[in-house]
Amino acid sequence: MRRWTGTGLLTVVLGAGGAWAQSPETLEAVRLHRAEARALARKDLEACTASKCADAGRIALLTGTLALAEGDVAEARTLLTGARVSAPLQPYLAYYQGQAHFYSGDAAAAAEAFGQAVEKGPPALVTRARARLGEALLAAGKAKEAAPALEKAAKEEPSAELLYQRAQARKAAGNATGAREDLKTVALRYPAHPYADEALAALEATKPPLRLTLAEHLQRARGLLDAGAPKRVLEELEKAEARKLARTKQDKAQVALVRAQALYVTGKKEEAEQALAVARQGPPAVAAEAAYVTARRALKADDNAKARELMAALEKSYPKESVADEAGFYVGWLDLQGGRFEDAVKSFKAFDQRHARSRRRDEAMWYRALAHLRLEQYGAAREVLDTLTSTFPRSSLVPQARYWSARSHELEGAKVDVTGPGYAAVITTAPNSYYALLASERLRELGKEPPAAFPESPKQLETGEVPPELKLAVALTEAGLFSDAAEEVRSRTARIRNQEQALTFAHALLRLGEYGHAHAVAARHLWGRAFGARVPEALAAFYPRAFASAVESEASRYKVSPFFVWAIMRRESAFRPEVASAADARGLMQVIPPTARAIAKKLAEPEPAPAELFSPSLSIRYGAWYLSQLMKRFSHPALAAAAYNAGPDAAVKWVRQKGSLPLDLFVEEIPFRETRGYVKQVLADLYLYQSFYGKDATPQRLSLTVPKPAVEGVSF
Repeated sequence: MRRWTGTGLLTVVLGAGGAWAQSPETLEAVRLHRAEARALARKDLEACTASKCADAGRIALLTGTLALAEGDVAEARTLLTGARVSAPLQPYLAYYQGQAHFYSGDAAAAAEAFGQAVEKGPPALVTRARARLGEALLAAGKAKEAAPALEKAAKEEPSAELLYQRAQARKAAGNATGAREDLKTVALRYPAHPYADEALAALEATKPPLRLTLAEHLQRARGLLDAGAPKRVLEELEKAEARKLARTKQDKAQVALVRAQALYVTGKKEEAEQALAVARQGPPAVAAEAAYVTARRALKADDNAKARELMAALEKSYPKESVADEAGFYVGWLDLQGGRFEDAVKSFKAFDQRHARSRRRDEAMWYRALAHLRLEQYGAAREVLDTLTSTFPRSSLVPQARYWSARSHELEGAKVDVTGPGYAAVITTAPNSYYALLASERLRELGKEPPAAFPESPKQLETGEVPPELKLAVALTEAGLFSDAAEEVRSRTARIRNQEQALTFAHALLRLGEYGHAHAVAARHLWGRAFGARVPEALAAFYPRAFASAVESEASRYKVSPFFVWAIMRRESAFRPEVASAADARGLMQVIPPTARAIAKKLAEPEPAPAELFSPSLSIRYGAWYLSQLMKRFSHPALAAAAYNAGPDAAVKWVRQKGSLPLDLFVEEIPFRETRGYVKQVLADLYLYQSFYGKDATPQRLSLTVPKPAVEGVSF
């Protein structure tokens, strides 16, 4: 019979079906991307071959894919050629045979193998295989035959590679117009991709040559700016100017605005300001954007007085432009950050009057209430908070409005019979929130036992049946093809239509170790069941003990709470090992390469390659070590979470500036919006994990006092 281990790895207990050919150690190593995975798989294959076990083909498939991943194409081709596997795995064997043939230089053999995968594979595999089939046929000199495959593949999942390849196939098939369209799409939509330059060269070589308009040059320049390639932005603008495309004052202003942004990134401040001066002479929309860039620069440089002055001038000069909304909001926010609470009340009140349709109205109301709180004008604060909850009942700010309404009564000296119901209402209406945690602490301080946020802890469904739709994913997991299993799962979960199906799927995914997919299914379909009806089976998908053996082992090694590791993991990656951020943070714990190098140095280990940071095992270990060091220095989970997100130096600075405030006010005044939200969610999740899975009967308490961080300690 089968059981499911804590790491989500399927194993088999000896029974009628016999034992798995792969050892549990091998499967765990593969799932956690450990360096020894390939050697363990090879050892399993040798043992299976020697004993003539029935699963030699399946182990050869796994060992071959691991060889491919490490670039050993020759061994992969040897292992995969002639392997025999069960019917569900045959399309995957064909696909990886195609990969091995292709990278060995045998495009014709690759095309044949990919064709078999397309013919017999499930939809999740067919999409990938069809793209590779088209690529292989192109490489084999069969562009016309490649066209049908690439037409479908590029329509299903357009990418720079597929669109560029489809352009080649279309050209060979005589569809010159379609080829030009694809090349132009690559050049404009993916300007930083290597194929974009090739696409441009191909367009310029056509007869007549296709030349980009100024708008298209600007589109490419903005895309390159977003991709972090400022020098290429400047080159793109130079091309447009060399062709004298910027003829009008408006054209020149638009070019100058983009140039200024690129020049700032390259450190050429004086030239950037000269360009902004040109942009400010343009039409109102461009001039307002240029003024906003200048104001944001002052804000980024911590020159808040200058930033406020510039934001106020912008709002006054360009009241009808979209950036006036943002500028007006920042005027109030900068007043609040500067401790000018009376000015903040006036600024946010004026904002509400001038920008009645702003998407930031609820946020502006909240900050106006916060300014009243800081002025100890508790009745006025409650009036604004009540307006916020009645005007924007679906706003994410409602739980904090309710908490601070109750807190204002307490700060005013009201007794528990007045404040208690308000705090209790926060817990019952937003049980998974940071404000429910704060409300619980406030009630305990008042000598009242808070209502249980969740009467029951998360629990697994009693049945262990796997939905028929996930049978293939199970087979792929058994074979150690975890990335293929994840693709199959993604394909199947996209078709979920109701909550009952979602609950069954989520629990099957938890047993498969697909924690990220289980969480995604829950977030899409089970929110009401988990946090409205408080169904413990629904909660299990929101708060899994993901990669339990690795988390508990590393947390024990570095003396940090495993619940803290899970809380950080939940916020950073939602339990998905493959995630990468715009800042190049990678993996479950979202460690960036420079931090990884610093950690490796501290641990006296070789520096990991950036790709290794996607390894769940390494990510958990580095994340647990780093978190333990932050707790040693900051002694409070709120500060450690703030430092994990924004860096230790920022956390130290904020404590120095506002550490005398109680924790609830301190967190509200963290100046970085992202970090503020991050700290709130991590704290809520940490204490929920502790209450759900902790062994202590007594609830863990959250200190509402901000401690001083140690002078020495981790600083990166």
